[in-house]
Amino acid sequence: MSHLRLGFFTEIYRPAVNGVVASVETLAEGLRERGHEVYCFAPSMPGGARSDGDVFRLPSLPLPTAPYRLTLPLVGRRNVNNVIKRLALIHVHSLFVTGWAGLRYARRYGMPIVYTYHTQLEAYAHYIPFEPKATRFAASQLTRTFCNLVDGVVAPTPAIARHLRDLGVEARIDVVPSGIDVDRFAAGRREARLRRGLGVPSGGRLLVCVTRLAREKNVELLLRALAESGDPATALAIAGDGPQRDELEHLAVDVGVADRVVFLGVVAAAELPDLYASADAFVFPSTTETQGLVQAEALAAGALVIAADTPPNREVLGDAARIVAPDPAAFARAFRDIPRVPDAAVARRAKAAAQRFSAARQVSRMIELYESLLARDPGRLDGANTRSIS
Repeated sequence: MSHLRLGFFTEIYRPAVNGVVASVETLAEGLRERGHEVYCFAPSMPGGARSDGDVFRLPSLPLPTAPYRLTLPLVGRRNVNNVIKRLALIHVHSLFVTGWAGLRYARRYGMPIVYTYHTQLEAYAHYIPFEPKATRFAASQLTRTFCNLVDGVVAPTPAIARHLRDLGVEARIDVVPSGIDVDRFAAGRREARLRRGLGVPSGGRLLVCVTRLAREKNVELLLRALAESGDPATALAIAGDGPQRDELEHLAVDVGVADRVVFLGVVAAAELPDLYASADAFVFPSTTETQGLVQAEALAAGALVIAADTPPNREVLGDAARIVAPDPAAFARAFRDIPRVPDAAVARRAKAAAQRFSAARQVSRMIELYESLLARDPGRLDGANTRSIS
């Protein structure tokens, strides 16, 4: 295996917390552990560090759709000469400003470029102040155009690969699920104190959802389902934050479940394994995911997962979860069917299913992809990729 110098371009990065950030960071760390160099180019973020070590910050401006920023594609000449020109391959994680910047550098300096399709842009049309149908059409056009300009596209599930083909993407597509630290989540423990702190009575049920609180995540479905389930001994803990939080807190009051719902805000990564493992069910109402990294995390912790019926969710969860229609009545029925006592067989099946999402497996697959693209230009491999390219 050759030593690789890789450049990651992403529209969002730490200190922001979401699935894209987790996916990019996990892959970068895994590649570094294998001896490769990974340099990340990401927008500056409020409260975040300036460029440091192998992370280079691009100037950015605030957008109404926080936590995203309007990135300015300004990379210092020194970083272009000392870092970008010496890369073997560029891997972009957005098709917005940083994605196009990565594409420009890849083409200018003659290196392969890979794009991971993390987000179904059409599902985010409500953030753009234009007619929704036209916005979704424009998002589809943008996706097709960008994907057909890169050398390889990574889809996290087969369903998303099919979706891209349906949009007219003709470029190479590899299905590589985003990875997680399976062992870390498997170490989660069911904690009685944690459950009591979340308001779960003795013999009651705890539902957990980890998500960004935004319209496309469909969290309001859970509040309506909890109300419809009719069980006052069932509590719901929602970990995450986002632009819809106030609206969801008011909805919890309106539907009569505010005393059984806890909005936890952003939960530290170190606390997530125990939170998953302490749940009687991890509940996931989103219908817009390309993979849903938190589903893999919940499986690794041995949780019973109840998720909305979509092709990507079915492929991620298989027979290790309960897939239900994305409506309150179906979720409410599933809530009532949750066992009062954890089922060891369910936990074993979930943990076995999570092995498909190990970070080590993702890293190996990505290295295979990188090297297959670099095989077209062996001169960029290993030390030879330091050559000057004008």
